This record gives sequence, C-alpha cells and structure tokens, in this order.
Amino acid sequence: MKKPVLFLAALAFTVNVFAQHDVNMGIIPAPSSIVKANGSFILDKTVVLVSNEVNNAKTADLLNAFIVTKGGFALREAKSVPGGQRAIILTSKGAESLPKEGYTIQISTNQIKVTGSGPGLFYAVQSIMQLMPEKNADKITIQAATINDFPRFKYRGTHLDVARHFFPVSFVKKYIDLLASYKMNNFHWHLTDDQGWRIEIKKYPKLTSIGASRNGTVIGNYPGTGGTDDEVYKGYYTQEDVKEIVAYADTKFINVVPEIEMPGHASAAIAAYPELSCFPDRDTFVSDKTPWSGSRKGKHVQQTWGVFDDVFVPSENTFKFLENVIDEVITLFPSKYIHIGGDECPKEYWKQSPFCQQFIKDNNLKDEHGLQSYFIQRMEKYINGKGRSIIGWDEILEGGLAPNATVMSWRGESGGIAAAQQNHDVIMTPGSAGLYFDHKQSASPDEPLTIGGLASYAKVYAYDPIPKELTADQQKYILGVQANIWSEYIETPAKVEFMLLPRLYSLAEIAWTKPSNKDFKNFSEERVPLHLARLDQTNTNYWVPTAIGQPDKMQQGDNFTIELKTPILGGKIFYTLDNYRPSENATAYVTAIKINVPKGQRKVLKTIVIAPSGKRSVVAETVFDNGAPEVKTK
Repeated sequence: MKKPVLFLAALAFTVNVFAQHDVNMGIIPAPSSIVKANGSFILDKTVVLVSNEVNNAKTADLLNAFIVTKGGFALREAKSVPGGQRAIILTSKGAESLPKEGYTIQISTNQIKVTGSGPGLFYAVQSIMQLMPEKNADKITIQAATINDFPRFKYRGTHLDVARHFFPVSFVKKYIDLLASYKMNNFHWHLTDDQGWRIEIKKYPKLTSIGASRNGTVIGNYPGTGGTDDEVYKGYYTQEDVKEIVAYADTKFINVVPEIEMPGHASAAIAAYPELSCFPDRDTFVSDKTPWSGSRKGKHVQQTWGVFDDVFVPSENTFKFLENVIDEVITLFPSKYIHIGGDECPKEYWKQSPFCQQFIKDNNLKDEHGLQSYFIQRMEKYINGKGRSIIGWDEILEGGLAPNATVMSWRGESGGIAAAQQNHDVIMTPGSAGLYFDHKQSASPDEPLTIGGLASYAKVYAYDPIPKELTADQQKYILGVQANIWSEYIETPAKVEFMLLPRLYSLAEIAWTKPSNKDFKNFSEERVPLHLARLDQTNTNYWVPTAIGQPDKMQQGDNFTIELKTPILGGKIFYTLDNYRPSENATAYVTAIKINVPKGQRKVLKTIVIAPSGKRSVVAETVFDNGAPEVKTK
C-alpha cells in the first residue's frame, strides 16, 4: 500500500508548488485582481470559523464541510473572533459597496476575511476552496494575498438537453454542482423536443404518458446505420422532481431557465395531442417499419434526429394549450426568463395548410415568416402578462422580433448583432465559436461519436462574447454567454461530463474574467492541469487533453526539437516515432524529443497522455516532412 501513499504525497507536493507560483493562485475563472503578500495563513484545527449572519450560514457550512474533506478536521464555529486566535471570517458587512456578485478575500497571517453578499460570498468560498493547497502534516498553508473579484457578464449559462436523452435527478444536481463550482449562474434546461417531452404537465397527462416515450433510437450518426434499435426509450421529470432541482439550484445561486419548444420541434406534443398539428386527420400513426407515402410523418415521437415538418397549428386551441402549459411551468420555475425555443421552424406544413394560409390573410401577415413572428409575439405577450420574459433562439428575428424578447444567438454572431442593434438583450452562444459542447474536442479519429464540428477548449477560451461590430451603447445589450450540450449522441451522464470538462473551465473564464486578465498560457499550463489533477481523484469523468507543445500541423524541415508538457499534474506522456500507436509500453517523455528526418522522408510523432487514474487522451499526431513524395491513393 506504500505506492499509492507515496504517489499522493508527490502529487500534493507538485500541486502546492504550482499553486504558490501561479499568479492566479489556481483559481478558475481568473479573478479581477490578486495582490500577493509576504507570509502565509496556517489552516489547522485551532482556527475558528466566524459567521454571525443567518443568511451566510449555508455558505459557512459549505466551507467547513470542504475543510473536513481537505484537511481532515472541522473548524469550531463562533459569532466573534476569540482574542488572539486565527480565524476565517465570513461577512456581508461592506458588501453593499462591491459590484453585483462581487467579493473580496483578505488573507493575512492571522485571519482570512471574506466579504460578499449572497452569491458574492458563495463565489468567494468557491475561490477559497480552489486556492487551498493540499494538506501537509495536518495543516494547510495558504499564501497571504488580497483578492478583489466580480463578473464581467451577469448571465453565465450552460445548457443541457434532456429531450433526446434523459438524465436522472441525481445527475442534474451533480451538473448544477459543476456549474456552481465555476461561478456559472444560469442552467438552461431543454425539456421538450421532437424526441421526447420530459416535464409533467398535470392538465395534459398524455404529454408524458405518450410524449415522453419513443419506440426506438437511431443507431450511429444520423441517418444511422439503417433503422433504430427498436427499444422503447422513456423518462420524464415529475413536478416534484422539478421543484427539487429548482430548489437545489437556488442553494447554489443558479437560476433554472426552462425551455418549452414552439412552434417547431413539436412532434412529441403532437403525438400526444394530434389536434395541435396542421393536418391532424391526414397524418395517421402507422408502424415505424411501414414506408411513408409523401413527405408527411405520422403522429409519433421521433426516433431519429433532425428537423421535422410537423409544427403547431396557430389555432385558438393550440394557443390555449400552450398558455395552460406555460401556467404550470411558471408555477414551477421562479426564473424571470421562460425559453420558448423558436428555432428551426419548418414552414412547409403552414404553406400547405388552408387554415394557416387563411390565418395569414386574416391577420394581414406577409408570409409564413410573419406567421412565426405572430406566434412568438402572441406567446410573449401572454408570458409578459404573467410577469416573465421570453428568450428565443435567433430565428425569432425572422418576420419581426417580439417587443421584449431576449435573443440567444447560435447561428454565428449575426443574430445577436442584429438584436443588439435593435436594442434587444442578447446571450451569445454561437456554435462557430466552440460553444456547442456536443461537438468533438479534437480532430483525432479517436474521439467518440459526436454530431460533428470541432470545439477545443482552446477555441472556447479564445472567444470574446462582445462582437466588435457593436458600438459601445449596443454592447450593453450583451447580457452574457452560454454553452450548449445537445444530447443526440450523449447517452449517459459520464459522456455529459466528458463533453463538459475541461471546456467548462474555458467557458467560465470568458463569462467571468475581463479580457485583459485572460492568459491562455497560465490557464492551460498551470490552472487546468491543477484542476484536472483534483478532478482525476473523483468519480467525475472528463476529456484528457493532449500533450502541451505538440504542433497540430505538418512541420517541414530536417531537424526538430519538441518540448512537451503534461496537461494534468501527475500525468505522463508516452510517444512513438515508428508510426505505431503509443501506450504506456512506448517511450516515456522525460526530456525534449530530437527528431531527424532524412532527405525525401517523413516521420510521425504520436503521443498519448495518461492521467494518474489511468484515463487517457486521444492520440495526437504530428507529421515531420523533409520532401517526401506525395502518397497517392486510388
């Protein structure tokens, strides 16, 4: 049993050295300012935790519970500082002068004073937990410093699609924990889509008895390998589940934004209540094994991915249905925002429907885009009447933007730019910037099944959510930034974690930290390796980054020196130059790799990173070419 103990001791030493030298003290996202001072605060079991404000009790308990895990001892709690004793003090006094959600941490040799109110104090404790090095001889030594911090954006969001694949309440809570650890404050919960309706609506029980179940799921990349798995897939959240999750998120200062899709992505609702369709009588349910005649699909919960023609018909019955749904949703979610989707709404059925065409004429609408705008604006008016506001994907700009709508710009930045120029609030979430976390994380063929695209954590980190095209006044309408996890190809909680981490670290920094404080070298070479090393000791899955310093493009020449760094503390790099796949049986990286390439030849460097837990990166490959002839393939 000595080997694991020795390893953990060595890892603790390495972590402590990194933390001492890092200008950001290991904190993600990087704080607004850190000024280090001479000396250290010694945290041991003689330290007193002072918190005499009732509103801070849960945050104080959170910190003490962490110290128990980290140090193996709990702090005695007191209402005031006993004479001469070292103390950690949590207070909201003076927080009124801080920016919203801001905090200060003052670490001296005899006390740590933490000032913040509500979420600010909570975020301060998250920073303290991150900067705290490993225990050494029953004590934790913390660098003296003053930290002043506040967020760049007020909306810092992460999305989770539970319609394509359903995740249990316990995992949704764990997901919220991960977001809160990195100062995210909005959880966008995508609850309905063509492939499943996942929230109980008591007035319409068929939404879950029928709409929450599909008869199979496509196998492999869309359109799949031919058919589906023919296995019933189902699941939904009861209203009690929802209340439990919303209340839990509230303890983490996270607002839960529910999304109820309309007018498209409505197959699950229409399967339950076919009268919501433009063609309730002409489209009848048939077996999935029966070929379809024409272009119309039957009234069933979709088994594959994509965009489907069936949309809500703009009848009074439909609007009453949606209003009743919204009424129940509003009672469950205190969120200011209700997300109504509005994306990828096909117009073909509206074009073919005599009712819809007459509706367009009767309401003096220009075309089907105008009908979509009418639909969104009518629902917005209803939701506004309930004291709430809508968010929609950038397609809600088509045909005219609803008066008070907030736009989520996902098809690049253009929708967000247009909305801000019209003085509408915007949340930037463009897939082109790497903010679709269902995209693969490297170009390696080793990546698991994904929808496609490429969103490395470096690409996410490089994104600035404020478009340069906007004036200073227009920039004020950019509320913040969000990343999305669509679950077509994400079947398990472990894969959600794999797709989220470490990209969540990058998202947190672009959402919280002002651009002048961003430093990708510090982020990727000091703080990410530290956080991944800690994560590696838990039961949370993650994507292991490839070796730092390896070129990602072909190199031309004859002699090269390649210096690498491990992207996770305690991890090891193995490499080959014989074009075979590396493993722990290959050469371990110790010092710079010298590569000589004879004239007319090429060599291939392949590397793999293996974390202390045994988790592995994909294989990274670099070709070094010295005039080798092109390899022609038939």
